[in-house]
Amino acid sequence: MSTEQKIINEQKIVTPPLEWPYRLLGNVIILCIVFSLALIAYTLKQEIVSKKFFDLTQYFYEQSNKMGWTLDDIIIENRNKTTMKEIKKALGLDRDKNILSIDVSEIKTKLETLPWIKTATVKRGYFPNVIHITLKEKEVESLWQVGGKFHPIDEDGKVINAEYIPTKPIMLIVGKGAPENFKELLQVIKKDEDIFSRIKVANYISGRRWNVVLDNIESGVTIKLPETNIEETWNKLIKINKTRGIFKRKLTIIDLRLPDKVVVKIGKMNPEERDKLKNTKESKI
Repeated sequence: MSTEQKIINEQKIVTPPLEWPYRLLGNVIILCIVFSLALIAYTLKQEIVSKKFFDLTQYFYEQSNKMGWTLDDIIIENRNKTTMKEIKKALGLDRDKNILSIDVSEIKTKLETLPWIKTATVKRGYFPNVIHITLKEKEVESLWQVGGKFHPIDEDGKVINAEYIPTKPIMLIVGKGAPENFKELLQVIKKDEDIFSRIKVANYISGRRWNVVLDNIESGVTIKLPETNIEETWNKLIKINKTRGIFKRKLTIIDLRLPDKVVVKIGKMNPEERDKLKNTKESKI
């Protein structure tokens, strides 16, 4: 081995320490500290600005109150079922309130959470300074019987969480899932007012279809509707009644579940009625 090779072999390789990870970590820590300080400074500044703005706003309201910009009155239209106690609690307003500080959007939202109110229109008026509220209350279209209790149902099939005492005959709906599917049925059965006024019960069968009972809950005419195409089916029933007077006949069941048939069941009748309808137990229409 030559002397030059010995020198090369005897040389030690010296590796410099890795400094970049520590520098990177140090920079990240410094940046985090700077960011935190900046955030604290910004927050303090914003709070100061917010407080100044709040103080200025309050001063404006105080001065405008002295000039007569306080609430004079609240006018409410179309209130029937909603109590004034409920409305006052939702509004939370008094006559010392500055008319300019009242948030009409917030009032509208609060009113529409009340059980009987469907929609509310809230407007602000000046000289006199009034809040004008126009209500549209929910209409009860049926009572849902479940668990021995009766719950009022509106035209959208929604349960109204309020006490209700009927002042006139009203349709009863029964069955699991009846309220959720009631709106579609209601839109269909309201097409003929004469038939609709005779409906006493709508029974949602097995979560699939409706049976509608006319005239009497115990012994009335039961109309069996199909699972689908109930509007088309109901239109057919209306047409049959107009052309053949099907509801003038003494029937207990009108089965409309078959697409090309109307199957009827005849109730008890005198001999003259029986002779007249002896061939109508099953009719193709």
